[in-house]
Amino acid sequence: MLTLVSPDPATLASAEAAADQALARAALPVKAHEPLGPAAVDIYVDGEIGAVRKLATDALAHHATDFAAQPLACRRKRLLVADMDSTIINVECLDELADFAGLKAEISAITERAMRGELEFESALRERVGMLKGLSLDALQQAYDQRVRLNPGARTLVRTMAESGARCLLVSGGFTFFTSRVAKAAGFHEDRANALIDDGAALTGKVGEPILGREAKLAALEGEAATLGVPLDQTLAIGDGANDLAMIEAAGLGVAYRAKPIVAALADAKVDHADLTALLYFQGYRASQFVVE
Repeated sequence: MLTLVSPDPATLASAEAAADQALARAALPVKAHEPLGPAAVDIYVDGEIGAVRKLATDALAHHATDFAAQPLACRRKRLLVADMDSTIINVECLDELADFAGLKAEISAITERAMRGELEFESALRERVGMLKGLSLDALQQAYDQRVRLNPGARTLVRTMAESGARCLLVSGGFTFFTSRVAKAAGFHEDRANALIDDGAALTGKVGEPILGREAKLAALEGEAATLGVPLDQTLAIGDGANDLAMIEAAGLGVAYRAKPIVAALADAKVDHADLTALLYFQGYRASQFVVE
C-alpha cells in the first residue's frame, strides 16, 4: 500500500502520475487507485515495502507530497503516542519560557543541538531549566496563552482516532504545565511529561527526577501497548527530535513531523508538507470520516 498526501490537489495529481511511472518501470503491478479525499489517494501496489518506499522517495523528491508505504494489514492503529513540542503544538515551550527570561537565543541553541541528537537530552534539559531559575510562575501561563497553538490537523487527528477506539497518549520531554493543557485541548486520553519545580512564586531551576526522555518515551509506547494488549504493529508514534527516535523506530508506523534529519532518515514516513491529518490518511481514513468541529 502506498498513500500519497498533499495540501494541493494539482500537486497530488502530478505526484500520483510520477509514482505510477516509477512503479511501472520497476514492474511493480498497481491494482487500483482509491481517493481518500481531495488531499490524499491510496495506490494498491504489490511489492516489498522497502522497495516501494525507495521508489516513492526517488519519484516524489521534487513534489510537495508526503507518503507512506506500508502493509495493508494492521493499517489502522489502536494506539497513538505523540510528542508535543513542535509536533502537536507550534513551539518549543522551554524556548518560549526562555524568551520571557530574556534568554531565548542561548537556550534555543541548546534545544536545537539536543533535538538533533548532538547533546544528551537529560543533561541538556537540566542545563536549560537551571538557566530559568527565578522566572515567575506567571510566565508559564503567559507563554501558554500567548505562544502555544495546536498545529493544523492536531485536534482532528486525535479526536478521530479516539472516537474510532484508539488510545491517544501525549508524551513529552517538556513539562506537565503545558502537556496537561495541550492534551485537553487536542483530546488526548492522557499526558506524561517532566515537572518544573517551583517555590510557589518562581521556578527553582530544578526539574523533577527521573527525567522523561528518549527511553521513557519508548517505555511509554511499549508499556501502554502491553496494557492494552495491542501488538506494536498496531501502534503509531510521531515526533520531530532525537529523543523521539526510539519510539518512532519501535512503532508499527513511526512518523517524522517536520523533523530533524536524524529522525527523518529513520522514520517509516515523513510529514513535511501536509498537516497532521496526513496520519489519518496513512491509516486509510477517508476525509468524510474525520471528526471535525
